[in-house]
Amino acid sequence: MARIKIELPARFAFSTEVPIHIGLINYGHHLDNAALLSLVSEARVRFFKSLGYTELDVDGVGIVVADAAVQYKSEAFHGEILVFEMAPDDFNKYGCDLVWRATDKASGREVARGKTGIIFFDYQQRKAAPVPAGFVAKTAPQA
Repeated sequence: MARIKIELPARFAFSTEVPIHIGLINYGHHLDNAALLSLVSEARVRFFKSLGYTELDVDGVGIVVADAAVQYKSEAFHGEILVFEMAPDDFNKYGCDLVWRATDKASGREVARGKTGIIFFDYQQRKAAPVPAGFVAKTAPQA
């Protein structure tokens, strides 16, 4: 089976720090793989908040997660602080990928990288909605 390879953008639009607490550690004494996705979700919520949005209101529509891919690079441990960087990429009519990287704050060691595919969603009509122009304007790469 071919391994997943996530290409990172040249620049990340957002960064946030999330500590690893004991509840995120598994029997191998490192960050649990399911817990990592929970931390990515926290970083995503913070990303939208930094733009003045919530996941339920991005210029009048919400988002849903369509898919997720993770490429693990190293272990992470209790007490470490992970720096999550995130940037939207690969836009289509209804969504985009949120590409992210997680590194240990103290050492700079890359822990994981990935992407989360999101679709904008009209929760009242229960159907996909076009990407809001305001979101594109706020997240477009700077020339």
